Amino acid sequence: MTQQFPFSAVVGADGPEGPDPMALALLLTTIAPDVGGVLVRGEKGTAKSTIVRALAAVLPPIDVVAGDRFSSDPRDPGLSPDGPFGPDAPVETRPVRLVELPVGATEDRVLGSLHLERALSEGKAEYEPGLLARAHRGILYVDEVNLLHDHLVDLLLDAAAMGRSTVERDGVSVEHAARFVLVGTMNPEEGELRPQLLDRFGLTVEVAAPRDPALRAEVVRRRMAYDADPAAFAERYADAEAALRGRIADAQALVGVVRLTDAGLLKIAEVCAAFDVDGLRADIVTARTAVAHAAWSGRTEVTLEDIRVAATLALPHRRRRKPFDAPGLDEDLLDQVLGDEELPPDDDPEPDPQPDGPDGAGPDDSGDAPGDDPADETANSTDQTHNSTDQTANSTDETANSADQTPNSADQTPKSTVAGTGSTYRTRLLTVRGVGTGTAGRRSRARTSNGRRIGAAVPTGDRSGAIHLTETIRAAAPHQGARGRTAGQLVLRAQDLRVAVREGRESNLVLFCVDASGSMAARKRMEQVKTAVLSLLLDAYQRRDKVGLVTFRGTTAEVALPPTHSVDAAAQRLEELPAGGRTPLAEGLLEAAHLLAVEHTRDPQRRPLLVVVTDGRATAGADAVARSRMAAGVLAGAGITAVVVDCESGPMRMGLAATLAEHLGAEHVPIGEVSAEALLDVTRRAA
Repeated sequence: MTQQFPFSAVVGADGPEGPDPMALALLLTTIAPDVGGVLVRGEKGTAKSTIVRALAAVLPPIDVVAGDRFSSDPRDPGLSPDGPFGPDAPVETRPVRLVELPVGATEDRVLGSLHLERALSEGKAEYEPGLLARAHRGILYVDEVNLLHDHLVDLLLDAAAMGRSTVERDGVSVEHAARFVLVGTMNPEEGELRPQLLDRFGLTVEVAAPRDPALRAEVVRRRMAYDADPAAFAERYADAEAALRGRIADAQALVGVVRLTDAGLLKIAEVCAAFDVDGLRADIVTARTAVAHAAWSGRTEVTLEDIRVAATLALPHRRRRKPFDAPGLDEDLLDQVLGDEELPPDDDPEPDPQPDGPDGAGPDDSGDAPGDDPADETANSTDQTHNSTDQTANSTDETANSADQTPNSADQTPKSTVAGTGSTYRTRLLTVRGVGTGTAGRRSRARTSNGRRIGAAVPTGDRSGAIHLTETIRAAAPHQGARGRTAGQLVLRAQDLRVAVREGRESNLVLFCVDASGSMAARKRMEQVKTAVLSLLLDAYQRRDKVGLVTFRGTTAEVALPPTHSVDAAAQRLEELPAGGRTPLAEGLLEAAHLLAVEHTRDPQRRPLLVVVTDGRATAGADAVARSRMAAGVLAGAGITAVVVDCESGPMRMGLAATLAEHLGAEHVPIGEVSAEALLDVTRRAA
């Protein structure tokens, strides 16, 4: 067995002031598993995977029912298909398991499935446990959790919510306990998590490589020493590991007696309300984390420091924020809410507050009207300041509007402007034509590993998956006499095997080709364009697509963002996109064609969807119109599914974008009909 890098040897886990946030979050969620796990976000090369894999080695061992495949607790056997177990069932002690869930795992591997060998040889329908069963009472670790397929995310959500796994498939009906500490690591540059799964992580931490040269040198020194002699390196930290294991065991024993007073609970509620978090799960997780931190610190009562630490770990990913905003927490606001005074004792519970009325003023009987508070006066004056600022902004907009009405001279002078974006909206569904075979996602029709079963096929090099048991038996049945079948046995051959063919949805490469020329530079028009593209980016994020961004203006086109899973990066590039100059439409289309050709070589299974955002004008260079039609022909000849989002506006329209769509063989969508609501209105009017 490979010697694991010691938890105590990770720089940051052994700091003089205690472990850093990443190490502390992992320790707290193992002290109190009901906290709900940890999500570690950070750039590559920051020891995320190293410290998670080292965690299991410092956890105290657990007692399980001997021979039980589902790690049942002898004190509470619970749901175990191997049970029931009597009070005299043998008990064994074993280390806590760290079970890794690969991003590409199949549903059968995660949930468990029919034991195929026994089903075929003995005719018995026996359940073979999956990864969720193995992770019970342990740690389930998902590296690159943001790249996990949606159908696996759904399985994790169900297990995390219910604490058990239910399997109803292939003639098997099994339910077993599945309570585990969920730990995920991810690089935000590769895309974000679905909000439902993000909320299931109790704690989240952001990590980055240290900028202190001395710390960086120490990291390298320890890593090189470990690589040279792992056993000797682990021996150096054996005492520190034993001490940490003992402290965790003590905290686990103490967590049940830690007292959270009513005053502390009210303070937690105030903090969560101040940060405008969704739902009440934040309050519950913060309370549990504060109790765990008090136990880790050896205290039997929660303090303000415990609440502070808990809030910094439990709230950043739960506060309400705009799409593409990174999780974070305003620590100044946290200090303001917590205050400087310690929590009052809770020996004598306060009486229930009296209701408002003639006999009492409720919780606050000062009698002050809302407008009597000096803070209200300050707020009112601030509002007046905001109003005057708004008036100034309005006058600025009027000036900008009058400038927009001035004839555009950007075709002669490449002057640039940068417009903002409006509020995003739900967009209509844009899909690639036909049926693909790409990575499971949520956009276009495809043959995938999940989805509804539509048939069976002979397995080949490019067609594999779960065995279709019924079709396999049906293929073998006519040959049993010739194969000398005996009673109770089914004689199978390799040519009998059939795999399930499923149809679901795939993710695609959505490449945006955005016109940033002078004809688009009017403030209102460019704001509308950016809002539409940002809304489409949000849709691509929700459908697990890969995205890229090509822009064209002046005389050239450029790849503003190579294809990536990080729609946050695309949104940032879009926000900073300047506009002005001539319209090199042909150069933009040819750059998109080249980029798509390169990406097809890298990932031939991922089908592209080209979204061209333009008014269709081509003004850069000689024969600009002819060259743009030639470039459109190149894309159409390559079979690229395209959509032209027409940005032309005003009463007098030339229809150039619609003509471009014809040459591309693309769908033509006016920018006002990108939203799903607008499409519904158009459909209603047509009916």
